[in-house]
Amino acid sequence: MKFLQPVSRQLVHRAAVAEVFITDALQVGQDRFVVGAQWPRDHALYAPDAQGLSDPLLLTETVRQSLVYLAHEFYGIPAGYRFVGSDTHFEIVGHEALVVGGAPSQVTLDVRWSWVANKPPRRFGIQVEAVVSVAGRECARAGLRVYAVDESLYRRLRWRGNGEQGVAEDAHIGGGAAARLPAAEVGRLRAKDSVLGRTETGEWRLLVDPHHAVLFDHPGDHIPLMVTLEGARQLGHHLVHRRGDNPAGAVLRSVRMDCPAFANLDEPVRLGTELHPPATASDLTRLLVTAVQREEVVAEIAMEWQPRNVSAWPEEVALAGSAAGRLSAVPSRPA
Repeated sequence: MKFLQPVSRQLVHRAAVAEVFITDALQVGQDRFVVGAQWPRDHALYAPDAQGLSDPLLLTETVRQSLVYLAHEFYGIPAGYRFVGSDTHFEIVGHEALVVGGAPSQVTLDVRWSWVANKPPRRFGIQVEAVVSVAGRECARAGLRVYAVDESLYRRLRWRGNGEQGVAEDAHIGGGAAARLPAAEVGRLRAKDSVLGRTETGEWRLLVDPHHAVLFDHPGDHIPLMVTLEGARQLGHHLVHRRGDNPAGAVLRSVRMDCPAFANLDEPVRLGTELHPPATASDLTRLLVTAVQREEVVAEIAMEWQPRNVSAWPEEVALAGSAAGRLSAVPSRPA
C-alpha cells in the first residue's frame, strides 16, 4: 500500500488537491479492496480536538472518497455521473488509534463493496462497509450507501419533474433569523466554520455559507450530506459538553445517518433534537437530530457520545494534544 501522493482529485470528486485523502487502492478479492489514505496532522476544518485526537468526521469523508474512487477506477462508472448519498454510519472502537502523532496518519480501509437496488446503466446502487485502521491499529467500522446516476435521471430525481432550478449566488442556508454560535461552543477553531445557529425562539438552524472552501469544495445545487452531518455533530458537541455530566468532556463514539430527501440551498433547515442523557457518569449520551426543510425530513442523525475519562487515555494523547497546540486553542468544554 502506497501513501506517497493523493490520487487524482477528479476521481474522488474534490476540486482542491489539499482535500484529497485517498492515496492508493488494491483489489484483494471479489468486491473487496484495501484502500490507503493519509490524514493531515491538522486541517482547516477537521482539526484535532483539545486532547489531540483526529476528528471522527474524517472517517466519513475518507469512506466517501474511497467509494467514489473505487466506482470510477474498478467498476467503470462514468466520471460524469452524480453520486447521491443515501445513508452513512460509523462506530469508533479504538479512540487511542486516533491520536495525532509527529507525522500524518497512514490510514488503511478494508472495504467490502456490494450492489444495492442496482439498475445499470443509468443508476448504480452502491454500498461499502469498511474496517478502518491507523498505523495498523483498528480504530473504526464505517459504511456508506449512495446512488450514482446519469445527468438526466439526476435532474428528474432532484427537481421531481419541475425542471432545473438555480440557486441565488448570495444564498445563505437558514435565512437571517438565527444567530451563529461561537466556534468554541461547537468544537471548531474558526468563526466561519460554525454552521449552527439559534433563533430568538430557541429553534436550532443549519447555517452554511455556500462559499465555504471545505464544506462546499465545489459548486452544487443542494446541501451535501457532509454539511448536514457537520451541523448535527456541532449541535451534539454543544449540547453534550454544556451538560457538565463529565468534567473531562465527551467524544463522539458513533453516528448513523439517513438522508431520505434533498435539502435545498436557499431554504431554512431546522434541527430538532431528542436527547437521552446518561444514567451514570460512565454511560453513553444518545442524541437524535432531525433536519427538516419546509415540512419534510431531509436527514436523521443518531449519535452516541462517550465520556472522556482522562485517566483512561494513554499518556501520548495528552502529549500529542500539547504538541498540536490545541489545549489552549479549543477548550474541552465551552467557556
